[in-house]
Amino acid sequence: MDLKGEYRLPAPRETVWAALNDPEVLKNCIPGCESLEKTGDNEMKATVTTKVGPVKAKFNGEVRLENINAPESYSIVGEGKGGIAGFAKGGADVHLAEDGAETILTYSVSAQVGGKLAQLGGRLIDSTAKKLAGQFFDCFAEKVSGGEAKAAGETTSA
Repeated sequence: MDLKGEYRLPAPRETVWAALNDPEVLKNCIPGCESLEKTGDNEMKATVTTKVGPVKAKFNGEVRLENINAPESYSIVGEGKGGIAGFAKGGADVHLAEDGAETILTYSVSAQVGGKLAQLGGRLIDSTAKKLAGQFFDCFAEKVSGGEAKAAGETTSA
């Protein structure tokens, strides 16, 4: 599965960068996230419960940040295991560009799923991933703007 997206966020780049590195903000915005904690300088572990079609699973995973170029870009690499539901692993490249008082966030995700999840088919997995990305960025935009702002943008299949 490959996805990419671009979102316009109503906040300066430094504010967006700080929020992308704040486990509490991320925990509040990642749909189904039950826990997210830092385990090292650039490492976190998470527990997320999500439903893809008829399969609901709790994933326990670890992510690390690489290629950090503050406050402009980084890569996220991670893997999660969901028991009999399967696994997900992959990475994302995130880039922040200033545009006046706003920030344009672009990202590209490459992920693999296995187990029962892989049997559901690419369309269902892609549509669920796009929906979850939209929920994340709407919440994230609200957090970084300190109000009711929504993210302007979209996620597409790459």
